[in-house]
Amino acid sequence: MAQRRHNFISGAAVLAFAVAVTKVLGALYKIPLGNLLDKEGMAHFYAAYNIYSLLLVLSTAGLPLALSRLVSRAAAQGRLNAQRRIFRTALALLAVIGLLCSAVMCLFPQWLSGLLHDSLAAPAIRALGPAVLFVCLTSAIRGYTQGLGDMTPTAVSQMTESAGKLVIGLGLCLVLLHRGADSSLCAAGAIAGVTAGSLLALAVLAVFLLRRRRIVASDVPPARGIVLRELLTAGIPITLGAAGMSLITLLDQGLVMSTLQNTLGYTESAATALYGEYTFGMTLFALPPSFIYPVTVSLVPDIAAALARGDRAAAGRSTAAALKLTTLVALPAGAGLAVLAGPILHLLYPAVPATAEAAAYHLTILGIACIFVCLMVATNGVLQAYGKEYIPVVTLLCGGILKIVTNYLMVGDPATNVRGAPVSTLYCYALIVVLNLIAIARCVPERPSYFRLFGRPLLITAVMALAARSSYELLARVLPVRWAVLPAIAAAAVVYGVLVLALGAVTRADVIGLPKGDKIAGFLHLR
Repeated sequence: MAQRRHNFISGAAVLAFAVAVTKVLGALYKIPLGNLLDKEGMAHFYAAYNIYSLLLVLSTAGLPLALSRLVSRAAAQGRLNAQRRIFRTALALLAVIGLLCSAVMCLFPQWLSGLLHDSLAAPAIRALGPAVLFVCLTSAIRGYTQGLGDMTPTAVSQMTESAGKLVIGLGLCLVLLHRGADSSLCAAGAIAGVTAGSLLALAVLAVFLLRRRRIVASDVPPARGIVLRELLTAGIPITLGAAGMSLITLLDQGLVMSTLQNTLGYTESAATALYGEYTFGMTLFALPPSFIYPVTVSLVPDIAAALARGDRAAAGRSTAAALKLTTLVALPAGAGLAVLAGPILHLLYPAVPATAEAAAYHLTILGIACIFVCLMVATNGVLQAYGKEYIPVVTLLCGGILKIVTNYLMVGDPATNVRGAPVSTLYCYALIVVLNLIAIARCVPERPSYFRLFGRPLLITAVMALAARSSYELLARVLPVRWAVLPAIAAAAVVYGVLVLALGAVTRADVIGLPKGDKIAGFLHLR
């Protein structure tokens, strides 16, 4: 029991470290791009990336998780041949799906860009097309190794992918800019780095797979048809639930661009520029949720194995640990982005100060929204782990409907136009989280008390946010305005850490499963 909890938290820690590295590399990739391409080029970039993200999620989100759950169950039962049959079936299925999705992006980029009312995004869409196939293959290998409790291949491949994207993407963009290419071609060059990075990640995972020691087993594997049915039965609902953020983001772009042009009368170029301002806020908005995905990836096979053993208490402890960790990360990250939106953007995008200023409003609202995105990711994972895959689909549908209605009303109002987009995003994710929490309360008897889960972290975060803004205002009087935000963030982090420990928001039981957890608990004097 204790070993399983250790495996869950250790696995999440390994992936969280990888995410931290990849996000640093991602920032070194996207932030310079924002300064190089400005708002029109970034709009083309995100048009392609949003289509890619949706196709990628539809291709890979559910099946690898279903694969990891089935492999974890087979591993707990000691059925080695069953593990291999499950992996090979999933790999073949994902290869076919990836090939079809890549073909759509490579063959029909003009049609796809037309759906988003951004015709100049077509070169970027075509350049990104092959990446879907590469990522489908990598996701199959990652799902297999994660089901076996080995998070290292996933971590190493993620860091390799980010490094390749950074070097190749930025390099191509700089070459094209030097040669006088327009914004659409520069965006295509930049996003080609994503394709190159995904190919490198596939090569790394292939090496890990080939180096695994093959053990002779005697168990009879299930028929391929049975495995395929189990993968699809579990994977399709998970896919639809996990597609939430990508689908809503793509829907958001299409609705915003369409409303600006067709309702308010903006030209395509003017609408693209306005949406480009919005994307500068979206870059940081997507950062905190990315640290929650490792928790979900480790959570699903861990709970599946506990339930397979009939150990519902262990499953409940993993659920509580995942939700607490999500809350402790999401609240300060979102609040920090909200109260320091302007200073952060001016620090990151000095080459385009007007765009950074315009994007500050968007990031303020999106900072609050990203708290709900983090909670959506975690609560979706809990429901999926308990076999309630259909519930995130229903809650996503409800949130999507609210998104459509509020986007139309707010973006279509000349007084708000594109400034209504982040508000509708906030409403959408808040509704999804509320519905998910209600579902968990009804379906998961081992859930933690919501008052205990959110009470102290909310209070601590409020104090931290006040400290962050006050520190910035004071420091901006004696330091260059751009750089005052860094010590303000540091001061806020110290305040948050001290209060978390002083008020007992983190206990010894919460960290004991981490690598060196005993030493960490002793150093922090946790009980």
